[in-house]
Amino acid sequence: MNNEELLKQCIDRAEKWLGPQYDEETRREVKALLDNNDHAGLIDAFYKDLEFGTGGLRGIMGAGTNRMNVYTVGAATQGLANYLKDCFKDEPQISVVVGHDVRNNSRKFAEMVANIFSANGIKVYLFEGCRPTPEVSFAIRHLGCQSGVNITASHNPKEYNGYKAYWSDGAQMIAPHDVETIAYVNAITSVDMIKFEPNPELIQIIGKDVDEPYLDAIHGLSLDPEADRKHADMKIVYTPIHGTGSTLMYDSLAKWGFQNIIHVPEQDVQDGNFPTVVSPNPENAEAMSMAIEKAKATGASLVLASDPDADRIGLVVRDKNGNYQLVNGNQIVMIFLYYLITRNVELGKITGKEYCVKTIVTTETIKRIADANNVICYDCYTGFKWIADVMRNQEGKQRYLGGGEESYGFLAETFCRDKDSVSAISLMCEIAAWAAEKGLDIYELLIDIYEKYGFSRERGVSVVRPGKTGADEIVAMMKNFRENPPKELAGSPVVAVKDYSDLNERNLATGEVTKLNFPTTSNVLQFFTAAGDKISIRPSGTEPKIKFYIEVREDMPSKEAYEATVAKADAHIDQVLADLGVK
Repeated sequence: MNNEELLKQCIDRAEKWLGPQYDEETRREVKALLDNNDHAGLIDAFYKDLEFGTGGLRGIMGAGTNRMNVYTVGAATQGLANYLKDCFKDEPQISVVVGHDVRNNSRKFAEMVANIFSANGIKVYLFEGCRPTPEVSFAIRHLGCQSGVNITASHNPKEYNGYKAYWSDGAQMIAPHDVETIAYVNAITSVDMIKFEPNPELIQIIGKDVDEPYLDAIHGLSLDPEADRKHADMKIVYTPIHGTGSTLMYDSLAKWGFQNIIHVPEQDVQDGNFPTVVSPNPENAEAMSMAIEKAKATGASLVLASDPDADRIGLVVRDKNGNYQLVNGNQIVMIFLYYLITRNVELGKITGKEYCVKTIVTTETIKRIADANNVICYDCYTGFKWIADVMRNQEGKQRYLGGGEESYGFLAETFCRDKDSVSAISLMCEIAAWAAEKGLDIYELLIDIYEKYGFSRERGVSVVRPGKTGADEIVAMMKNFRENPPKELAGSPVVAVKDYSDLNERNLATGEVTKLNFPTTSNVLQFFTAAGDKISIRPSGTEPKIKFYIEVREDMPSKEAYEATVAKADAHIDQVLADLGVK
């Protein structure tokens, strides 16, 4: 399609949004797009439909078919409602939970979602105000609902919002429900098909009646209340980065007994414009800078953060030289699982039927920790819906200890089925107290783990290739890596290749091919070297980029050699990336 044809198509689609079925504000915004001589905004808003994918919706807010607005969100909700009514037609009363974060328009969208569900005869439990994403998952299970929706765009910039859809187990949907829901949503082809008129009798406002059991359940995860009590005055800086974490995090930490929580007052303000940061993402140093300055001023050695919808955790620790260092997502998951496994060993609770879960791109050091302590370690695809799938499959057979992924998410509990910063941050404070009992801080604990189980270093690199030509380039890159895998990386032979697109693992020395035990295929490729390095490559499912996850092994001769080993590993990673042709 040439530019003139594309523009004509967009104008035709936009003019339909000037009809009386659309509200005045929307019509005004569309008219402004049509009247603008620069057609870039018009094309971006109307060149395609905002797709309801396997995780729901996510996009920039505004008028248009490719935007988050009451009509695209309404179509998604009507499609989901129709699917629920078909799936649960024998249920006397279908019910759902609806929650939202602090983002602009989140409350408006949440109320509209509740209205549409109620208009379709579905009972709605609507949170009174913003709540952490994991509490929506908890509420679905706690209230016995069939589904749920949370309005959030996680840690994306302020222009974005999103729509996460959950199933009856509190997890985001996987097959068959994800693809079936997508089909039902795509069948909503007209605004007239959306039932906007609410039935107020079917909408029940919830709040503290769910908060309290959620916080009680989180406190039940504590494995060392005595350490918590002894170190109750430990200095802990926490920031919600303007997000919904402030709604419950302080209450949770108080319930665990921690009495010296240092606020970052400017970031306690819940604000969808995230005014003090460029991006509200706790994995970025910039987003943590105000909290780090507060730690320097108060002498705190532990800095914690959650993202806007309070499902991801950020962690900063003070090193032996007094410098504050960001702990990466792999290390965060490793610290959690090291503690949960080690503490269960200390308490004599390991029977051989315990398990943990990590994603295939997360550090292999976790598996070494699990194997050494008679704990089963399951691998799954990226995304907490896959961790939840393992939990679903093992329910009643094995005991879950925890699961996480390199993208700063962890889940310590089974009463929720999505990553949870409220429980994770509470637990990280306990880990700091437990370590203090052993004369360590979190930084020293991290080095101890490496000394005991072997050192690894990880880095993620995203190569952005926008537009159709970029998408074609990404396809070509994956094809080339499959057809011409590197023979060696950083001077070490590549000995095995795992290709999740056909679920085959090939031993390059023997030529032997074995099948990978995964529930479905995925466009992910992994190379393993004789030196113990792991390289994972996958295109992003939501953005125009291809992602490289590099994990390298190095010998760490002593604790004192930690910083030198980190520098050596970083150079090792640089060489791997150079050998892959990644800049």
